[in-house]
Amino acid sequence: MFVSNLCSVIVSLSAFGLYKFTFSLLTLKPSTMLTLAVVFVLFVAVYLYGTRTFKYWEKRGIKHDKPIPFFGNNSRMYLWKKSMTQIGVEMYWKYPKEKVVGFYRAMRPELVIRDPEIIKRIFVSDFGYFHMRGINTHKTVIEPMAKNLFLVEGDVWKLLRQRMTPAFTSGKLKAMFPLIVERAERLQNHAINAPTTGRVLDSREIMARYTTDFIGACGFGLEMDSLSVENSSFRQLGIDIFKFEVSLIVKQMLKEMFPEACKHFKVFGKLENDANALVNNILKKRNYEPCGRNDFIDLLLECKKKGKIVGQSIELTKPSGAPEEVSLELTDELMVAQVMVFFGAGFETSSSSTSYTLHELAYNPEEQQKVQEEIDRVLAKYDNKLCYDAVSEMSYLHCAFKEGIRMFPSLGHLVRKCTRKYTFPDIDLTIDEGVSIYIPVQALHMDPQYFDEPEKFKPGRFLTDFINPMTKNIYLPFGEGPRACIGERLGLMQSLAGLAAVLSRYSVEPAPETLRCPKIDPTSNIVQNVIGGLPLMFKLRSK
Repeated sequence: MFVSNLCSVIVSLSAFGLYKFTFSLLTLKPSTMLTLAVVFVLFVAVYLYGTRTFKYWEKRGIKHDKPIPFFGNNSRMYLWKKSMTQIGVEMYWKYPKEKVVGFYRAMRPELVIRDPEIIKRIFVSDFGYFHMRGINTHKTVIEPMAKNLFLVEGDVWKLLRQRMTPAFTSGKLKAMFPLIVERAERLQNHAINAPTTGRVLDSREIMARYTTDFIGACGFGLEMDSLSVENSSFRQLGIDIFKFEVSLIVKQMLKEMFPEACKHFKVFGKLENDANALVNNILKKRNYEPCGRNDFIDLLLECKKKGKIVGQSIELTKPSGAPEEVSLELTDELMVAQVMVFFGAGFETSSSSTSYTLHELAYNPEEQQKVQEEIDRVLAKYDNKLCYDAVSEMSYLHCAFKEGIRMFPSLGHLVRKCTRKYTFPDIDLTIDEGVSIYIPVQALHMDPQYFDEPEKFKPGRFLTDFINPMTKNIYLPFGEGPRACIGERLGLMQSLAGLAAVLSRYSVEPAPETLRCPKIDPTSNIVQNVIGGLPLMFKLRSK
């Protein structure tokens, strides 16, 4: 009875409030009422615009979290609380029985893939439908620095990849290896220089300086000596490439929310000017001719001398269905973009991977001992000198590195974009052109379905073929298919050489300030990073 009376009172009061509100509206001036009407219409229009795509996954019966107007499911990334990799891990485990999960990056529908067979189809079997990286908000790239092999799309990507692939053959890598050895020896003798009692160093920073020096030498033909010079300008350039700046994150967010209105926003900022100045200065010194160093600048100059790059289109077809023939001129603008992505991708991913491998070896001394015994045994065959053949024989070191990048892949997620309407046959799902594909690499690498005891550092798991045949489709530290990392072998060799140089002379242990589980930097949305670096105790080995 009491509840019934209370409800009657609430209804009466609500009706009275509505009556008063309606009466107050009727007493307003016409001009005020018009203003309120315009504001209301604008508010509704803005709301409808910000939610216009949010029925996409619901209509297709795909499970997803409820999106927020304009932000979609991505508000925590835009507010710098979670990285895209961390959000992907959450989505992966929140829907453990689903093969795919819906997501909204701002207002753009995105599909999180959890199934190995579907992943294989996207990267390899049906690559023609998913050849776009999808990070650029526009197919026609406006910002010059974004016209690099990692970000650029379509025929420009295909022709650049076609021309640049010969730079990364085994022969080229072997010829380049003396440059790696020289930097690895500097790493041993100068950068670490730890006594038997030990020295605490940030392994992340030390390995970043090593890879920066190597990339500077083999990419630009420059001696920067970041390992000895504390404030090396080249090292600072590397820091600037991946520096978190609020203004850049806001620009990227606005480009994703309002792609047409914000397509001219530049997210590379001052870096573009620095890159142009650096590369153009090197090109002028070489008189735009290869100088015989066989570095990356030489490669690009040789590519330019060959004239236009000609090949079959990945986008255009003739009426017969055959691909059109397309061509591309390698301009100075394109050359600068390729050099800078070679630098940025080369040093950041390798330093992240090698330092995390050292971190795990520090906490697994029995595995570290196995790696060191192998390094000592192999080097003894080669006069205790690092060389290409010696590093190639260090199979257990290779396994340890593979395990390190399984647990903490530099690229914790991969993205693709659907280029035309596509149906996933095994789940009877059709998606439209422009829908993004998200592969949660970090989550897949830590799934016990594919890796026994995934939280444990077990290099031996890579000595044999995977027990689960699906595992090879989800182990993706370098990507897979035609858009896999072009510099995988180069990155692997410089990383293994750096690790061999360190572990042949030093042992690593956790330092007092070392965190067993490093905290992920929520602002690191391309290459994963950790807050506070990776401090370790380096101790000179007594052989």
